[in-house]
Amino acid sequence: MDLENKKEEEQEKTGLMSRREFIKAAGATAATVMVASVAKSPVYAVAPGRVIGANDRIGVGFVGVGGMGGNHVDVLKGISAEANAVHVAVCDLWEKRKQEAREAAGVPESKVYHDYRKLLEDKDVDAVIVATPEHWHAPVTIHALEAGKHVYCEKPMTRHLEEAFKVHDTVKKTGKVLQVGSQGCTAAIWSKANELIQAGKIGHLVWAQGSYCRNSKEGEWNYEIDPDANESNLDWKLWLGSCPKRPWDPARYFRFRKYSDYSAGILSDLFPHRLHPLVKAIGPEYPKRVTCLGTMEIHKDREVADTTHIMVEFPGGYTMFIAGSTANEQGLQDMIRGHKATLYFGGDKIQLNPERPYADEIEAQAVDVQGPSESVEEHQKNFYSCIRTGAKPNCDVELATKVQTIVSLAEMSYRQGKTMGFDPEKRKVL
Repeated sequence: MDLENKKEEEQEKTGLMSRREFIKAAGATAATVMVASVAKSPVYAVAPGRVIGANDRIGVGFVGVGGMGGNHVDVLKGISAEANAVHVAVCDLWEKRKQEAREAAGVPESKVYHDYRKLLEDKDVDAVIVATPEHWHAPVTIHALEAGKHVYCEKPMTRHLEEAFKVHDTVKKTGKVLQVGSQGCTAAIWSKANELIQAGKIGHLVWAQGSYCRNSKEGEWNYEIDPDANESNLDWKLWLGSCPKRPWDPARYFRFRKYSDYSAGILSDLFPHRLHPLVKAIGPEYPKRVTCLGTMEIHKDREVADTTHIMVEFPGGYTMFIAGSTANEQGLQDMIRGHKATLYFGGDKIQLNPERPYADEIEAQAVDVQGPSESVEEHQKNFYSCIRTGAKPNCDVELATKVQTIVSLAEMSYRQGKTMGFDPEKRKVL
């Protein structure tokens, strides 16, 4: 038995996904990967949904009311009057979270659901906020759109690449609003940066950079495990969905981002916060090539890297570098470089500095930015506003699909040790 087969046999015994299994699931023919999470659930005939006028109240249902989902429940309480939106229903697979969310949202027991499909049948629900683990993002989002609901889906938009195209096409087919929960896109600095770039203020784009770095002695995503959770009050089999079947494992439930069945770790949880704003600023394009490197040397209780870097090449002739770590919190400044000048980002500010050869042509300046800062509250309000007006949300499906392509190609690159190319016309990984 060679070392590779021996390693994979050991992984099978421990329940870990082997490299060969992962490549089979997410490899070079990724245009057909992992659609089971969509296909196994029933597909709705497309429903029109309620037409919402400028003064109509929007009824909101919440699918997944754990950490981020519970936060969304609380956020709506604070902006309900301004947004003219109200809690209508909650859904979760753990009884404890259901009841906590019911009390926080102020909805009756009849509006507490175990199966999200029942929530989608509720005619009082106009919009759905999806804050489930990543492997459920696509199924819930697609079925909600088909049921005539507008959707705010937490990032990443999907777990796998083919799911992203399915979501994209469903948004186009239904005409419903999709906002992806990367709230940095609502910060006005990124739209302003796009204006500057399109106006030629920095010359031809050269490359952009950003990072998302953290550090924790206990290890990122090692959230507290609640001893109250067990199979008598939590639907573990349904939670697993289309992922490999396993015995009840509280670590996988509470710390799902450490496991590749349900998450890509830094790539899918943290990088969207940098990728969405930067790609929005430069002007969304599908990637031409993506390379990803990663290591797992500090925290080895996981299946995802604790330090990772990606390099993206775009058809427009520029590149992007993103660094991430959960073992060192020293990151890089967000920056977009042109051949004549560079944009530096810090908080709500943009600094434009000329390159030395163009200092007599371009003047350094602190750019005036008017508009909202990054916040979940503003991002939610933008979602409700777009439902009423039909405007494009700040993190719409076009932007989110292009970013998900980068994330998915990066994961494939890391797992296979290859640079991944992409053909957007054929939606094919090269």
